[in-house]
Formats: sequence, structure tokens, C-alpha cells
Amino acid sequence: MSSVTVSYDKADGVSEQYLTRRKSRKRIAVAALASALIVGAVIYLAVGLNRHEGRDGLKRWQTASNAVKYACSSTLHPELCISSISSFEGLSSKAGPMEILNTAVKIGIDAVERVKAHALNLSRPGLDSRQRGALQDCMEMFDDTLDELTATLSDLHNATFLSMPQRAADLETLLSGAITNQYTCLDGFHLCKGHLKQDMEEGLNKVSHLVSNALAMVGNISDEANRALGIAAESLHDRRRRLLSDEEGVASWMSAGDRKLLQAPARNIVVNVIVAKDGSGRHKTIAAAVAAAPEKSKTRYVIHIKRGVYEENVEIHKNKHNLMFIGDGKGLTVVTGSRNVKDGSTTFHSATVAVTGKAFIARDMTFQNTAGPGKHQAVALRVGSDLSAFYRCSFKGYQDTLYVHSLRQFYRECDVHGTVDFIFGNAAAVLQNCNLMARRPLPNQRIMYTAQGRKDPNQNTGISIQNCRVTADSDLAAVKSSFEVYLGRPWKEYARTVIMQSHLDDLIHPAGWYEWEGNFALDTLYYGEYNNRGLGANTTRRVKWRGHRVIKSWREASQFTVDQFIQGDSWLPSTGVQYDSGFTSL
Repeated sequence: MSSVTVSYDKADGVSEQYLTRRKSRKRIAVAALASALIVGAVIYLAVGLNRHEGRDGLKRWQTASNAVKYACSSTLHPELCISSISSFEGLSSKAGPMEILNTAVKIGIDAVERVKAHALNLSRPGLDSRQRGALQDCMEMFDDTLDELTATLSDLHNATFLSMPQRAADLETLLSGAITNQYTCLDGFHLCKGHLKQDMEEGLNKVSHLVSNALAMVGNISDEANRALGIAAESLHDRRRRLLSDEEGVASWMSAGDRKLLQAPARNIVVNVIVAKDGSGRHKTIAAAVAAAPEKSKTRYVIHIKRGVYEENVEIHKNKHNLMFIGDGKGLTVVTGSRNVKDGSTTFHSATVAVTGKAFIARDMTFQNTAGPGKHQAVALRVGSDLSAFYRCSFKGYQDTLYVHSLRQFYRECDVHGTVDFIFGNAAAVLQNCNLMARRPLPNQRIMYTAQGRKDPNQNTGISIQNCRVTADSDLAAVKSSFEVYLGRPWKEYARTVIMQSHLDDLIHPAGWYEWEGNFALDTLYYGEYNNRGLGANTTRRVKWRGHRVIKSWREASQFTVDQFIQGDSWLPSTGVQYDSGFTSL
């Protein structure tokens, strides 16, 4: 990061009766869902599809050469796609779309192994600390990428052609994360001396392009399967979504136990271990408690962190699944550090707390980086944890406070404080009912709330800000007229950020958004605003970029709600975090 200075409303044509249907209506929905499944089964038989791929309507797949050409025609890098898959040993002469997709993922894995070996060869004596740090980032990224591609193969092993629409979100998440990792590696070299970046760039680009090809195929196969199924697939999704949400936007089927875990006082929750600075717990540091936690736990492992200021850097590695931090409240339980880019860290490793273990939850605590506005990039929290949730937490920093690095994330009733690009990254992240507070920056600095980093148009990533307050922190409020304040700027070519149903204070510049550099990404980004309020929400003087949209349709905006954007209804109930599945009730 550069230091350059959803409930539907009547207006959308959906009736009040639709909004307030009760449990009796849900029984009807269950029956309708069953009917949709029967219809889907009938269509399945009617079109004569076998276990893996179709026959009628899919003759384009009949020969391997034609099939590969067709599969690659939907990708961003078709020549690389055709050459790499066609030369892959073991590809069947009768390969169909599923086998070709599997092959594309395997080719990606081989490419990661090669670039990882190349990086190891570059780790020679004589490198300075910044160069070693950048290579360390890359090695971590390669391991994460291999895990994500291996998980993709595992998911595809039991997949059929017709099941791809249901599996697409998970597969797209894994592949989107794998692409992001390569650019994270590359970004780590931007302040390095010498030719390390050039030495790594070709291999990293090849990996990202190969994975991009697989990602495009997932979308193409899913579309083909939906066309084969016809309207049944769309009806199934719509009815499922209606069935899973009640009129208040809160999951009515969430168990009392799940709710209690997130909302009850910490003293009433049975925890696995206690951290306390005064020695009254099993551990005095958070890092020690994390190290002692089980690996790849199938059940929730709860760590209560008693009030106090914990000066440490904590990493929750990818083998630590289902961990949960419970603090005693924002500002009471504080974990703090001061790593930063100016003092030699990479942005990636400047984080006070970094989380990659799957399904992480935190509530009632503060994550902080105290490096200050003059130290440039200094992350308080970095998250690459799929299906992670943060409830009633605070994130304090200046530049690059909250790094939503990759995969699916949810933030509810949290406070985010910062100056430049202080919510950034390339996850599929939803911030709901949060306070986003701009702090006083350095003289002549522009304040940017967001800097989203989508690199590939097929990635299912972006930042969705829903029913939040976008305002000034206490140190900025009195002098906010002295600084230009923007909702965001595009870090990468396909940056995607949507702000909806939120209150925007008067500190927001009338243009709303700012360029990264010249015309970079202005045609390819997607910046959307929908039904916002407050003096800063007036869109009449907004930027005229092709990629900026004042969203008029609730259907378009609904793509960025919790259920549709991060598939929240399928996993948030198990966390116990309260959330609005669709639009919020204002």
C-alpha cells in the first residue's frame, strides 16, 4: 500500500406481505423447495445428463481438443490455458469439463511448487532484513496457495457437473484466495533493493494466470449447469434464501446456545482456557494460549482474555481451526504492537494480530497498532481466515489498520479507526452496523477509508459496508475541514467496494472517491453507493468514472448482502453472531 499523499422496501416493488411472512408461510416454502428439487430432478433426467457432465446440449465437449478450446475460451489467458492443459500428461482423450478443470488446478499446483523452489534458491546469504522479510512472506503465501488448491481438488473430487452451481461459491473463494496470495508476495518487494522483484515476477504471474484460468472455468461450468437445469436452479436459490431469514433480518433458527456464546457476559461462558496478565489464568500471554490450542479442532475452542494491555504480536496459523477470543470489552482487553513498514517490516508482517486459521471468531476486544501516522503501513489486524467473524471489536491504527486479506469475513458492531487506506485487502468482507472513524493524518495527507485489491474480474471478492456510520474520530472532528476525505481509492485493477444503507457524515468530499494514480482502474473498478443517508451521501457531484455506480436497483445491491456476497446463511448461524441476512431495517 502506497503512502501517497438486505429487508426489501416497498419502493423496490416488493410487498409488505412478502416482508412479513411468518412461520406458517415457511412451511409453504419448505414444500415449494421440495417441489423445486423434484422439478430439478425431472429436468436432470430429461436432458440425459450422466454423473459427471451432460450429453444433450453439451456436444462441444465431445473431443478433448474441442473441449479444451471451449473451456479455455472463457478464461482471461486462453493461450496459456490451451498450451498448458493440452500438454498435460494423463489428460483423457474424452475429457469433459470436470476433468479439464481438475487438470487446470493440478497444473497450478505444479507451477506453485516450481516458483517456491525458485524462491528458496534466492534466499542466499547477504540479503538485508527487508529482502528476507519479503521472501518470508512469499514462502507463507506459497504454502497457503498449495493448501487452497489442494482443497479445491478435494472439493472437486466429489463434485458432479450439475452440483457445480452449489459448490461454486466455495471453489471461487479458494481460487480467489490463491490468486491474491501471488500479488501479496509480489507487493512485499516494492521497497526492496536489487532485482528480487524482477526475479520473482514472471513465475508469480504465471501462477496467478493459471489459477485465474481455473477460476474462470468454475464460473463457466456453473453457468452451463444452470442452463441445463433451467429455472429450477434459480428458484431453488430464491426459495432457500427466503426460507432462511425472518422478517427482522435475524436468523430465527439460530440456537440459544449459539447466541449465548457471542452475547452473554464472558463470566457466564464455559471457556477452554483463560489468559490473564496477573497470573490468574493458565497463560499470561495470548500467543502462549494460541500455541497450546489444539490443531484443526472440529469444535469451538474458547480463549477468554481478561482485561489488560497485551503488548505482543500474535499469529493464529492455518492449522488452528475454530478458535475464539473473548475479551472483557473494547478498550478493556487490548492487544497492541507497533511493527511498521518504515522500520523494516513488510505490510503483511506488520500486523499486531494475524489470523489464517479457519473459522476464527473474536468478540469484545481491541486490536491496535501504535506505530503512528508517520510510520506508513502498520496493520492492527490481518485476516486470511475463511468464515471468520468479529463482533463488538475495535481496530485502531493509522495507515492500513484492518487488512481484510482474503477469503470470507464478517464484522458486526465493530469500530475501525485510521487514516490512509485503513480498510484494505482482497477478501469478500462485509462490515455491518460498524463505526468507521477517520483519524487526524499527517499534514497534507488525504484520508482514504478503503483500498480494495481485486486483481481478477472473476474473483468473488470486495468490501461491502452496510448500515455503518462513516464519520470522524475525536482527534479529527475539530479540524476535518483541513483535510480531504474520501470513501476509497482503487488499489488494484478490479477494485470493488459497495457502501449501502449507511450514514455518511459531512467530512466526505463531494467527489466521494479518489484516483490511485492517473486513470488507473477507473474503467474496470466497481464502486457502488445505495440508499445512504447523511450530508456526505449526496451523489450529485460524485466522480464520473465508468466504474462508479449510484445503484438504483435493490436487486443489484442485494448481491452485496451477507447471504449473497459471503454465503452468510450457511455459516454465520454456527458462530452465534447476530446479523442481517439481506437489507437492514432502518
